[in-house]
Amino acid sequence: MSIDLKKEAAIEAVKLIKDGSTIGLGAGSTIKHIVDLLKERIIADGFSVKVLTSSFTTRQLLIESGIDTPDLASGLRPELYLDGCDQVDKDLNALKSGGGIHMHEKLLASLSDRFVIIGDESKYTERFSERYPLVIEVIPEALYYVPAQIRKLYNGSRLVLRTHERTDGAVITRNGNYLFDIWFQQWPSPAEVNPLCKAIPGILETSLFYGLAEQAILAGENGIRVLEKKEKKKAVAGKS
Repeated sequence: MSIDLKKEAAIEAVKLIKDGSTIGLGAGSTIKHIVDLLKERIIADGFSVKVLTSSFTTRQLLIESGIDTPDLASGLRPELYLDGCDQVDKDLNALKSGGGIHMHEKLLASLSDRFVIIGDESKYTERFSERYPLVIEVIPEALYYVPAQIRKLYNGSRLVLRTHERTDGAVITRNGNYLFDIWFQQWPSPAEVNPLCKAIPGILETSLFYGLAEQAILAGENGIRVLEKKEKKKAVAGKS
């Protein structure tokens, strides 16, 4: 029987959640496992937790599981934010190209005391692969301006307006904006992406989570691998 690596990562991540705490959850199949595990603890041990999420799907799962899920505008700050990604690099920068809710996810990650990436070992990479795009959220008024500026900034890049698969038209975010997938011939330095892209008028946010995560929990065939932010490792080493 094959091991469900996403569930194994979820089991490890749930160990970080304290009784009575407020946490944040992202979206995806690994997050679904976390919701199921939290439900089991609530039923078995009377475990108490409040969960903030920017995901419609995750919110529905939480409601169905009887888990308290306050609104994002409630003013609550999560002690811990758990989310998956498409890729995470050696410096714990994360790329989240799916869903189109990265602005709200990034808000939760920034609000939280601690942001932990979870997933299976296939998510890890030394450097980002061209198999995944950078996603930018663009206001309607900049629909033509932004692509022209991106092509000047990243010569050879390919921009694709994200459209619905089953309807004729562009995907519209909950903020009323458009999404563009930027396919690089070679990924630029992650350190420069957000400052350069967000300096272009009309770009609201990107799907690159740069310097936000403190830890990554990755499940593999040989067990759990936990990656720590390098700065944190140095600080701990200095104490000892």
